[in-house]
Amino acid sequence: MSLEVFRSISPLRERLAEARRAGGGIGLVPTMGALHRGHLGLIERARRENRTVTVSIFVNPLQFNQPQDYERYPVNLEGDLSLSAAAGVDVVFAPPAGEMYPAPPLAVVEVSRLSDHLCGAHRPGHFRGVATVVMKLLQITQPDRAYFGEKDAQQLAIIERMVRDLNVPVAIVPVATVREPDGLALSSRNQLLSPEERQAAPALYAALQAAAAAVARGERDADALRREVLANLERHPAIRLEYLEIVGRDMQPLTSLDGPARIAAAIWLGQTRLIDNVLLNRSSAKPGVEVEDTTGV
Repeated sequence: MSLEVFRSISPLRERLAEARRAGGGIGLVPTMGALHRGHLGLIERARRENRTVTVSIFVNPLQFNQPQDYERYPVNLEGDLSLSAAAGVDVVFAPPAGEMYPAPPLAVVEVSRLSDHLCGAHRPGHFRGVATVVMKLLQITQPDRAYFGEKDAQQLAIIERMVRDLNVPVAIVPVATVREPDGLALSSRNQLLSPEERQAAPALYAALQAAAAAVARGERDADALRREVLANLERHPAIRLEYLEIVGRDMQPLTSLDGPARIAAAIWLGQTRLIDNVLLNRSSAKPGVEVEDTTGV
């Protein structure tokens, strides 16, 4: 069956109701478009686990703090549809903003505590916008499973908690971060980097990996691990650090590692903001290699 594209909610619901009656599961991959291999990894996982795969493509204005950031976000719907078709997607939902928000929403979703630090501290209201649009997409599509990348670890934790607290009947499936050969986490924003900025960008992952290596050697003090990362980042003057935190599964900062933890950072290269995180797994035999996260962190 060829790719079906919907711009409106009502016909999409009718199509997915048919899929639900046919059985075999519905998988949702929510995106803001500008699809890349990271998104394709989510789609491939959804394809293996569901009879019907739905991809949403919607640049959500509620989650942007600055209008210029929203305006700069890369958009390529034609290319996204081609990639979706080639990846075996059944349904794409690409609504205009007026379809999702016919009026400014008075009902929004806020997941407190988990959104207090990291990106939430520097982008007020961002996760309220994320949680609200994800809840709307889950209500509209009613999937059996929804797929999210671990690169956005705080977002993933917030969505998992939202679904649990609000009894949404969907399984949230985390998928490991996909990286370029030099370690840079795939992101739609990478295409906004200049050649010089792109050359510097892998330093973020390398610095986080240095902290993971220190944990494997026995380091447990969070301040010492942060110093390790900062020493690596200072070699790259083009990088401006926004935050660097070591957090537990509740996304709260840690002073020492007594259990599962992640080290997470956001940087700026020119006008482009990049985020990344690494699981600090003390039992990893190869500290420079990411392992599957089964801790919920």
